[in-house]
Amino acid sequence: MERARLTAMDASPASPPGITPGGDAAAELAALLARSSRGDQQAFADLYDRTSARVYGLVKRVLRDPAQAEEVAQEAYLDVWRQSARFDPSRGGVLAWILTIAHRRAVDRVRSAESSRERDTRFAVLAEVPEYDVVDEAVMSSLDTARVRKALASLTDVQREALTLAYYGGYTYKEVSELLGVPLGTIKTRMRDGIIRLRDTLGVEE
Repeated sequence: MERARLTAMDASPASPPGITPGGDAAAELAALLARSSRGDQQAFADLYDRTSARVYGLVKRVLRDPAQAEEVAQEAYLDVWRQSARFDPSRGGVLAWILTIAHRRAVDRVRSAESSRERDTRFAVLAEVPEYDVVDEAVMSSLDTARVRKALASLTDVQREALTLAYYGGYTYKEVSELLGVPLGTIKTRMRDGIIRLRDTLGVEE
């Protein structure tokens, strides 16, 4: 089954037209994911075609490497296929859920690369004093990532969904409003309140 999914995803992630924001877009994605959870490969291929451009764009922004971004995007879609039956629509939309999986995969790849670089520098650290503390920098980076994840978890479901679409998915406020079928003013309020809560949780001053 996974081989079949990889075959369907062999095309460049940037080539599909992606999602055209509209009132029915979220419902259509939810229907495709529900069919995918029952083993419908065509539905999953359609879901991929509608979302892959956004997923690839998000992953590429994190990794800054097109080749790695394609690989990680495919890994993310395998996760989507495996976990499709676990999707809970009460916690947010399908697109936000997929983007969250993709972002998590991209961050894991960055962490793996950082760990590899850290191992490579250990011998050099023993031989000479580096210009900066490599280990301390890596630790602080991990702590920052953990703090951000914890802060996101403190948001309400609707706040987290709106912020995920806007900042991870690259959608404008208007596009988020159309995708979720929620008035633009409500989206702006959710995002403003979510950002304020994030700042408070992370201890960031304006």
